Amino acid sequence: MALAAIVDVSLASRLYAAELKTPHFEDLAECLREVRIDGLIIASPTKYHVRHGLAAVEAQLPMLLEKPVSDNFASAMRLIEGAEAAQVPILVGHHHRHSPFIKEGQRIIASGRLGKILVVSACCLFRKPNGYFDEPNAWRRDLGGGVALINLVHVIDDMRNLVGEIVKVQAAVSHAARNFPVEDTGAVLLHFANGALGTLAFSDAVATPWNWEMTSGENPAFPKTNEFCYIVAGTEGSLSLPRLDLWRHKGDGWLTPIAAERQTVEEEDPLKVELRHFGDVIRGEAKPLLDGRNGAHTLEVTLAVKRAAETGEIILLS
Repeated sequence: MALAAIVDVSLASRLYAAELKTPHFEDLAECLREVRIDGLIIASPTKYHVRHGLAAVEAQLPMLLEKPVSDNFASAMRLIEGAEAAQVPILVGHHHRHSPFIKEGQRIIASGRLGKILVVSACCLFRKPNGYFDEPNAWRRDLGGGVALINLVHVIDDMRNLVGEIVKVQAAVSHAARNFPVEDTGAVLLHFANGALGTLAFSDAVATPWNWEMTSGENPAFPKTNEFCYIVAGTEGSLSLPRLDLWRHKGDGWLTPIAAERQTVEEEDPLKVELRHFGDVIRGEAKPLLDGRNGAHTLEVTLAVKRAAETGEIILLS
């Protein structure tokens, strides 16, 4: 794969394109007219995803669409149905799907070694710097931004991927740290189709090591910690992620010894794996690991979290 062009309105992107000797445009339509490209990576602010995705559909371009698919479910489905009708592939950018830790977790759970999964717990807790919300990224303060749609959506996708479909959601959120229109903190109770229950704690305003970026070490921009942020617990054992410690009793129940067996994987940057996979999708050699419709289900659950918090109601999902 080779970079054909960069489309962005910022000065930084123009300077970066000049450094790479890559064509730069401020308008996607102009880029599509001027440059021959085989696939489009859409990483614009969430509220523009559908507009840019529909342009890709019109141009018959496979797309790697950054999560979430949209900031509302109806427009997400409009894009997905248009892409399906035009047979244009959408790969949704939930890069954890390509993580070796998540893939190994899937394998262990599917093996049955944990027994029947009953409880899941996840932390998505970190402190963003104040400048994260400044121009040109002030959109992160408003509807379409916020820690739920920007960060928690990854955790919800991980829970769906590891445990199964989510059928019911309860939640509460707070704006206490920054008083922005969007939440900075929240807690969620998930009900899974298989009977498991899950709790999620999320905040982008607390100083903790308990988040995927710091515990996995997959993004070198973040300091790595020797912690975990997900627990999947079943009748026969439990698994921590991304540490991959598999805990099991050596007997029947809590009075018998319990010990952990650590699983190991060959670590690899999931973003690089995702890009290689996107190349295969462009060439027609693979179907998207997470397609638009499946990515929209993750969005639907995330929006249900926000709606449950706003209304105080239990939200049922189809």
